Amino acid sequence: MAIKFYPVCEVDELPQGERLFIEVGDMPVALFNIDGEFFAIADVCTHDDGPLGDGEIENHQIICPRHGARFDIRTGEVLTLPAVKGVSSYPIKVEENMLYIGVEE
Repeated sequence: MAIKFYPVCEVDELPQGERLFIEVGDMPVALFNIDGEFFAIADVCTHDDGPLGDGEIENHQIICPRHGARFDIRTGEVLTLPAVKGVSSYPIKVEENMLYIGVEE
């Protein structure tokens, strides 16, 4: 499958330590700026379909605010129970001060 990149926002609209919520098709997605690097994962915990993006962040891990499952923000990989399946992650690129998210088509 090919990946198509879509513009999301300018880099300065997502400052260090902040997050941004968008929709990709019908999937809610959370974008993060961690130490100047940008990451995007599905904003849906695989344990109970609750929102994930508002969870606490420790290093590159996000902790689900509902039941405490941890996911790697860089890859979407599940790290702890109660979730057993990772979340989708999306490639991000920066061109001319604009953030783009990649979506498989």
